[in-house]
Amino acid sequence: MSQFPAGAPKLPRHKDIGRLLLNCPDRRGVIAAVSTFLTKSGANIISLDQHSTAPEDGVFLQRTVFHLPGLAAAQPDLEREFQAVADEFDMDYRFTDASKPKRVAIMASTADHCLLDLLWRNRRGELDMTVVMVISNHADLAEQVRAFGVPFVHIPASRDIREQAEQRQLELLKGNVDLVVLARYMQIITPGFLEAIGCPLINIHHSFLPAFVGATPYRRAKERGVKLVGATAHYVTEDLDEGPIIEQDVVRVDHTHSVEELVRLGADVERAVLSRAVLWHCQDRILRHGNETVVF
Repeated sequence: MSQFPAGAPKLPRHKDIGRLLLNCPDRRGVIAAVSTFLTKSGANIISLDQHSTAPEDGVFLQRTVFHLPGLAAAQPDLEREFQAVADEFDMDYRFTDASKPKRVAIMASTADHCLLDLLWRNRRGELDMTVVMVISNHADLAEQVRAFGVPFVHIPASRDIREQAEQRQLELLKGNVDLVVLARYMQIITPGFLEAIGCPLINIHHSFLPAFVGATPYRRAKERGVKLVGATAHYVTEDLDEGPIIEQDVVRVDHTHSVEELVRLGADVERAVLSRAVLWHCQDRILRHGNETVVF
C-alpha cells in the first residue's frame, strides 16, 4: 500500500492511467471477464488487487489499474461498453482517470493541526488532490489558510443556526467537490446535509470514543490511566462516529505523561491517520462493503 514519499517532489501526473473499482457477488470468471474486456479494449493491466468476503457466496471486490493510450477520450466508450460485463456479473463499478486529482474541500473549526497538515502535505505533493476551499465556523485560521493560496470561507454555525449554515455550505460544495474532509470540524453533520452533498465525507476523531465523550476527553483519559492514545478516520454516515473505518493508529503512553503531552501525542496520531485516509481515498484504494472498508 502506498505511503508518503520520502522527499518533496510533486507526484507525477499519470497520463493514460485508469482505475476500475468494482464489487459484485463472488463467482467464477469475474477476474477473467474484466481482464479480457480491458485487453480487448487495448489496455495493459498494471496492477490488480482483489478480495472475497467468503470462500463461498461472498462479495467480490477488485481494484484494477491499467494503461490505455488516449484514456481521456476513450473513457466514455469504455464505461458504456463495460456495462455488458457489469450486467452479466451484477456489478457496481466505476472508472477513474488517475491524471485528474480529486477536488477536495476541508471543513475545520479552531483546531489547526489536521487542517494545516493536509494543506502542507498537499503543497509538498504528498497528497494528489486539489484543495478548492476551506470552510470554517470560526475565523481564527483564516490567515494561516490563505498563506497556502486556498480560499477560506467563514460560515458561522451552531445548533441554533445549523440549517442556515448547512444551506450556505451546500451552495458552495454541492456539485463542486469530490470529497469533503472534516479536519476537526466540531459541528454535527445532519442526515439532510449528507443526503444532499453528493460526495463522501471523511472524519477524524480521537480513539477514546465511546468511553470518554465531551469537551475534555484527554483529561478524563489521564484520570483513568489510559495506556494507548490513538485516532480513527472514517467515512461519515448518519450514525455520527460509527461510519466505515478507513484507518486507525495508536501510540503507547504511561503514568508519566501529562494531559498536555497526551493532547500533543493525540494530535500527532490524528494528523497521520487522517492524511493516510485522504491519500488512499484520492488514490481510489478504498472500497466500501456495508459498514466496512477494504483498502487495497
